[in-house]
Amino acid sequence: MKQLLSTLLVSAAVSVSVAGTAFAADYNFKFQSSDPSGNSNFILQQGWTERVKAMSDGKIEVELLPVNSIVAHTETQDAIAGGILDGHITDTSYFSGRDPAFGLIANPVGAWSAPQEMFDFMATGGGKELMNELVEPYGLHFIGATTPGLEAFISKKPLNSVADLKGLKMRAPEGLVQQVFAAAGASPVNLPGSEVFTSLDKGVIDAADYSVYSTNDAQGMHDVAPFPVYPGFHSMPLVEISMNKQKWDKLPADLQEVMEKSVTEFAKSQVAALSEKDMAAVEKAKAGGKVTVSDWSAEERAKFRTIATSQWVKVAERSPNAKKVYDVLTTYLKTNGLMN
Repeated sequence: MKQLLSTLLVSAAVSVSVAGTAFAADYNFKFQSSDPSGNSNFILQQGWTERVKAMSDGKIEVELLPVNSIVAHTETQDAIAGGILDGHITDTSYFSGRDPAFGLIANPVGAWSAPQEMFDFMATGGGKELMNELVEPYGLHFIGATTPGLEAFISKKPLNSVADLKGLKMRAPEGLVQQVFAAAGASPVNLPGSEVFTSLDKGVIDAADYSVYSTNDAQGMHDVAPFPVYPGFHSMPLVEISMNKQKWDKLPADLQEVMEKSVTEFAKSQVAALSEKDMAAVEKAKAGGKVTVSDWSAEERAKFRTIATSQWVKVAERSPNAKKVYDVLTTYLKTNGLMN
């Protein structure tokens, strides 16, 4: 009797174990973000991991780590190819040192007036195919793109036109963004994000390309630079969600489709969430009377884009991939009436 009872107990334990295993995810992935924990973008990205789990009926679980958890934000490509990470959510321009094509497709300064324009290019204009041509040689597969939206522009001085940029001391990241602003007559300098507020406050710079309006506002930027431009006229980064290509190829087709759809849905929700925060912050600023928000006219935006495209050409000359990105991008913009 004791032996029978013991056998039944063992069988029950095995059954529980098997049942527990049956409900475990079939695929567990570790991704790293280029955003810090607590940042609005990172919080939204964590929502994407929950979306993937729900849409895959629990078959896929993604653990998302904040920036620098495993490697630096500029090293995630190598970490993914080497199996240290399974994927990343990151600004593609961080890899422009490897190929200028990454910088051009990630942020063709002045190209986009709304996130949906970029999403359409990625979906139907050849953008997705270009991204995979760029990342697959490094052992990655591009799943899809998102963006925080059009970045606002911070300024201590009123800015209502391209002409107002002449001589403006401003912070801008290295590469194409600095190149475009210099061509527009500004004097860009490279400063880390952590120094933007102090530099504005002390008058080291007059303006800055930094982040979306609500993030700028939350960090007190408008207290020292009360003449923001919103919606932004210049920068809208492409944030890629990519993963190890070998692991992607091993996913069943239905789960690959889930991953792609989850990114598409996440991108729309991220843009909507941050846009809502931006508009609320703008309305609050207007009601307060201490901040003057400028919205550039279509004519001034077109002038800036003309300057920007003259710099795209120079980037296109730096590598065969950059030339291909330039050709596909400009063809799409002209075909869809977004560029003369």
